[in-house]
Amino acid sequence: MQLDPERALNEIEGFLLWEAEKDRARTRAQEFCDGLPWLTDSQRWEVEVRYCQDQRDASRAYLERIAVRSAALRTEYDGVYRALRRRLITAVLSGSVAVVALFAVTAFGLAVR
Repeated sequence: MQLDPERALNEIEGFLLWEAEKDRARTRAQEFCDGLPWLTDSQRWEVEVRYCQDQRDASRAYLERIAVRSAALRTEYDGVYRALRRRLITAVLSGSVAVVALFAVTAFGLAVR
């Protein structure tokens, strides 16, 4: 089985981005708890854990919404691209037919004289 390099890179990038997101959540949780100096160590730990989980859940939901929207945009843009390509091909073919017809009429007109 051959591994697709582009897919592998996407998976690695996704993994690294998710790890960075988890680190960001941890840092934000620690900063949040720093503003609550009266927490005991165990309370601080629990708040950090819950804060991190909440941040990860929010991030996951956000990323899922982005993925759905991205897929919808890709479908929409693919349709627009195909329509534009058809129009361009039609215009080029029409222009070519017009030029050939013009040359034919000109050649026929010169031949008749």
